[in-house]
Amino acid sequence: MDFASKLMERTGKGYLSYSAIKFAADGADEQDMKLFELYMKGKLYKESDALIFGSVYDKLLLEPESFTDEFHVVYDAEIVKQIGGAKPRSTKKYKEWYDEEKHNAEEQGKRVINEDMIQQAEDMIVRLDESEIVSPDTGEVIPVRHFLSGQTQYEIVDWIEDIPVRGFLDVRGNGFITDSKTTRSLSGFKWDVGKRSYDIQAYIYTHVEAEPNFYWVAQGKTVPYTVAVYKASQRTLSMGEAKFWSAINNIMRWLDSPEKETSSFAIYKEI
Repeated sequence: MDFASKLMERTGKGYLSYSAIKFAADGADEQDMKLFELYMKGKLYKESDALIFGSVYDKLLLEPESFTDEFHVVYDAEIVKQIGGAKPRSTKKYKEWYDEEKHNAEEQGKRVINEDMIQQAEDMIVRLDESEIVSPDTGEVIPVRHFLSGQTQYEIVDWIEDIPVRGFLDVRGNGFITDSKTTRSLSGFKWDVGKRSYDIQAYIYTHVEAEPNFYWVAQGKTVPYTVAVYKASQRTLSMGEAKFWSAINNIMRWLDSPEKETSSFAIYKEI
């Protein structure tokens, strides 16, 4: 429990998530103990159109019944028509209208998204629901939706040896775990697994749940919105395990050196 108590004392958090661990893992694309510290202290919040779209897509895909509890869609066709002109969205009247829409939504604890964003997400999900794969083991034709059936946003709070971990599985199915991803390039997704340390996430979830079958359902964000189902190989899970423990070693070194600024931690490796 020494690790957990030191982590709580230094960061105020009693657990590690994949999102934090990836900053400390050897070989991760964003490896930097300074980023780890900022994330753990809640000072690394990033908002971008890509992240917002990912949240919109996941909510519509996995929990559509609660979509309107979290998001407010701005439909502006009527105000655009009223304003007229070549660039109605650049006018003062439009900006005042939009600011009011946003203010009202935020007062209700909702995030504002535009019509184009929800339309794209809906179009992608239509394609996903039409998609099937052929099992290489049995030759059976399986709808992609099968890999997204089960408990959604399933929370885990557990230990890996003496390391406290927490996370949310997109889907905890019957005999598998699935993570939903959107990507600019399906052909590049296999590289993203290592660069973005999705392998760490796969290791944590399969280990804690004692479930060896982990899938990514990935979908391209450009027309025709191609869908792919990727299964995490034993090699990928082993790579995730190695990166997990490299991160723990780096974090422990940081926890044991409270006198040092995280800016002093540099990366060393052979290439």
